[in-house]
Amino acid sequence: MSSGPAGHVARSTDRPHSETTRGASVRRFTRRFLRTSDGVAIDAVYDPGAAVYDGSRTSSAHPVFVVAHGFTGAVDRPHVRRVARAFTRYGAVVTFSFRGHGASGGRSTVGDREVLDLAAAVRWARELGHARVGTVGFSMGGSVVLRHAALHPRQTDAVVSVSAPARWYYRGTAPMRRLHWLVTRPEGRVVGRYGFRTRIHHRDWDPVPLSPVQAVPRIAPTPLLIVHGDADGYFPVDHPRMLAVAAGDQGELWLEPGMGHAEHAASDELLGRIGAWVAGRAG
Repeated sequence: MSSGPAGHVARSTDRPHSETTRGASVRRFTRRFLRTSDGVAIDAVYDPGAAVYDGSRTSSAHPVFVVAHGFTGAVDRPHVRRVARAFTRYGAVVTFSFRGHGASGGRSTVGDREVLDLAAAVRWARELGHARVGTVGFSMGGSVVLRHAALHPRQTDAVVSVSAPARWYYRGTAPMRRLHWLVTRPEGRVVGRYGFRTRIHHRDWDPVPLSPVQAVPRIAPTPLLIVHGDADGYFPVDHPRMLAVAAGDQGELWLEPGMGHAEHAASDELLGRIGAWVAGRAG
């Protein structure tokens, strides 16, 4: 694999998609390993989406969605592929596996250095010719897109955070207490590795990274959408409300009735609304 600069190609393959465009050419995925600025190989997939559906060969005419999955997700997981398919109606899509997940290298730092993984994916989207980039993150990925937009200004044109925490170390729900056990205990990390195929770093954060609620005020003037379910079992609604207050007039909050947590709970209808929002704001 390449040891070149961050965001450059380590390996690439093309594979056909089962759908055609108006009976003509076959849509093709491009799969590559990207290199982050700290040297981790990140497994990433590009789907040209709407750029092929309408017969266009100009990527710059369409936005690209860069999707950041939740903890224990990966680029090939069915719920991640479903999200990607929904967004292909509105533009191209880059999906990837965070460090420690799927075929990517390294170990998960549960939202800290994952910002570098997203940065590599966004750079690749730009290298593919897209002038407009929207980042959409779920749960852990939702916190990552917020921190990425704050720490790497002007890299994205629209940001969507779905089911994200507002603050670190939250243990107020049973699912979050179980997650903390998984991350902080040696036996929990064994379960993570073999039960969830997620390799978790054993070191504590040092220093503690910028929290999502601290990051949000730094995102302006980039358009920001915060999406959260009122039936989320991980993070209650005070989390999105804190994020919305921090965003002020620059942010928009959708509190979804009956919705649970992250990708699994996002309906096709909601994904369509998010796709349309990004396509409208990233212009």
